[in-house]
Amino acid sequence: MRLQAMALTMPRVAGHPNRVAFEGVLTVVDAASDRAPSGARGHRVILTRAAAQAALPSLLGMAVDYRPGWDGHDARRKCGILTHADIEGTKPGSRLCVSGYLFGKDFPEVEEQMRKGLPGSMGMSYELADAHVADMRATIWTLTKATFTGAAILLRDKAAYQQTSFRLAKAAPGSSLHAGPGSAGKAGIAA
Repeated sequence: MRLQAMALTMPRVAGHPNRVAFEGVLTVVDAASDRAPSGARGHRVILTRAAAQAALPSLLGMAVDYRPGWDGHDARRKCGILTHADIEGTKPGSRLCVSGYLFGKDFPEVEEQMRKGLPGSMGMSYELADAHVADMRATIWTLTKATFTGAAILLRDKAAYQQTSFRLAKAAPGSSLHAGPGSAGKAGIAA
């Protein structure tokens, strides 16, 4: 297995009331989404490994958000920060894993949902800007370039990629990671 990782170093503060560690699978690379993400005009999408790898630096320091009902994005409800991202594996369908911190004191309802929710029920969805689509006429759009602008926490069954996940972590982010030809165009896509 090949591991490519990036991290934003934050000082450790034991027992910090507003830092609740999380980890998740944000998406898979080189594999089509299970359904059309928001902003993709009804098209399923493939985020290429090259695009994801090039965009990893843009993911660090971005916010995670949520929407009451856990069924989509709300970029104005920023409840945490992404501090680590990596692509695990080399085959199509390899996972783009992330970790970071929820703002537990500021958003106790998010932490509570994670603690009381059904294990495995939560997922994630990326938020992109400046996404380049290889062929806007294709049935499935292939994203060849993008900038990550954040991520959302939502119910896994509402995510465009069903292989995503989100859970509270047992360790600080980055320390114990994730067991387990046509016309070109641009789009802003939230998977």
